[in-house]
Amino acid sequence: MNLGYFSYPLPANEPVLNYAPNSAEKLKLKQTLAELKSTEADIPMYIGSKEVRTNKKVAIHPPHEIKHTLGYFHAGEEKHVQQAIDAALAAKPNWENMSWESRASIFLKAADLISTKYRSYMNGTTMLGQSKNAYQAEIDSACEIIDFLRFNVHFLSEIYKQQPISSTGIHNRMEWRALEGFVLAVTPFNFTAIGGNLPTSAAMCGNVVVWKPANTQVYSAQMFMRILKEAGLPDGVINLIYVDGPTIGKVCFNHKDFAGVHFTGSTGVFNNMWETIGKNMGLYKSYPRIVGETGGKDFVLAHKTANADVVATALLRGAFEFQGQKCSAASRAYIPSNIAEEVKKKLAAGVKSMKMGAVENFTNFINAVIDEKSFDKIKSYIDTAKKDPKAEIVVGGKCDKKEGYFIQPTVIETKNAKSITMCEEIFGPVLTIYVYPANNFERALELVDTTSPYALTGAVIATDKAAIELATNKLRHSAGNFYINDKPTGAVVGQQPFGGARASGTNDKAGSMINLYRWLNARTIKETFNPPTDYHYPFLSEE
Repeated sequence: MNLGYFSYPLPANEPVLNYAPNSAEKLKLKQTLAELKSTEADIPMYIGSKEVRTNKKVAIHPPHEIKHTLGYFHAGEEKHVQQAIDAALAAKPNWENMSWESRASIFLKAADLISTKYRSYMNGTTMLGQSKNAYQAEIDSACEIIDFLRFNVHFLSEIYKQQPISSTGIHNRMEWRALEGFVLAVTPFNFTAIGGNLPTSAAMCGNVVVWKPANTQVYSAQMFMRILKEAGLPDGVINLIYVDGPTIGKVCFNHKDFAGVHFTGSTGVFNNMWETIGKNMGLYKSYPRIVGETGGKDFVLAHKTANADVVATALLRGAFEFQGQKCSAASRAYIPSNIAEEVKKKLAAGVKSMKMGAVENFTNFINAVIDEKSFDKIKSYIDTAKKDPKAEIVVGGKCDKKEGYFIQPTVIETKNAKSITMCEEIFGPVLTIYVYPANNFERALELVDTTSPYALTGAVIATDKAAIELATNKLRHSAGNFYINDKPTGAVVGQQPFGGARASGTNDKAGSMINLYRWLNARTIKETFNPPTDYHYPFLSEE
């Protein structure tokens, strides 16, 4: 029963704490890191009302300190996926019929809990489990997830207000239903906020969810799940399970009640999902919603009027923050010949000044890449470049996995604009630059647009407004998030809705109404107050 129309105004973005020396937040975070490291967590799956422990334990080690054990999570199997689906469907009737203000309050309370009581724990588990420095964790596992929760409540309240017009004697209304069935959320390791947003954005709309995080993000995912439960999320609305991709796909994509997938991960996996769902269309009650943000080969294009300091800073931050493990990270750069040498010198100096090591040392700008598989893959690209006669390592290139998975930020200069490191997604701290003739900007624009199949983020840096406008127009389809005189990373909820097209996904823009529409199923209802009792229309009479 609705007893009023409740207002959820546009929120302000959560302030980013700066962790200055001796600040309260810095002292609290250091205390929390020590506390987390002093105990071994025993992490269950959350299925319905149960904490499920299988005793098939998988150890969690900090990527920067692989000899230390943070704890263990209990890995699941096929039967646990089915149990999660059953729990979700059992919870569905009560959840989708719960009043909007009651649903909204759960997610707003979760945001407040993260902002206050659990801020250091969300950041601490992210820092230790995913090897993020304090600032990268703060903008991700505190501020961004808080913003997703608060802004999505506002956006959904605005959607619910959207109603059709009514003519005399008729009342029309739009009902924004949940999807019929369950939603699968598959989330990546690199952003705790994505891990939180993909299941909650669908759940907020009245859907029930089976959530599979990456194994390398379980440590922070379970912390978020615990917060949701404390905030009052009913059992079964979101079910957190730890299984491999093929297993969850086998069960979910062959279930008649599969209603949609909310995915962030590799393009190859998403393509396989799409193909499997397409082949199974005869099984489902309705057409599943397929929403995905996938890979990127993100660019920075500098014009001959660009300031070398601006270019170098955009590249140092855009390519190397969180070790380049962002879908949006600058991975290829096109530098005009007139400023190339100056930019390269500044990049080399910047990389050499970056400290690398464990996250507990707040002076370290660079930490470890996520795991050994990733380390080996990134190293192989660097090794290939070292052997390439058309490539030169400008700075970096050192790799060491004795204590943790450390890869020094690496800048490669190539003479081949279509070299492998200019084309393929690496997902690590590797930036390849190509120097183009300063007066051939239009050729550089063509290279940017045609070199990669991806179209996630990109940036143009120039002081010439005509060049900026030309690039904005020519690169219209080259990036879903386009930046002018800035790095191509750091999208803020409510300010830069995030997503790309081409091989980078469905561009359903997380952090906006666009994404929420995908988890809603509209029903139009027409009520006639004085219905006709005779089929005859006036035009049938001649007199």
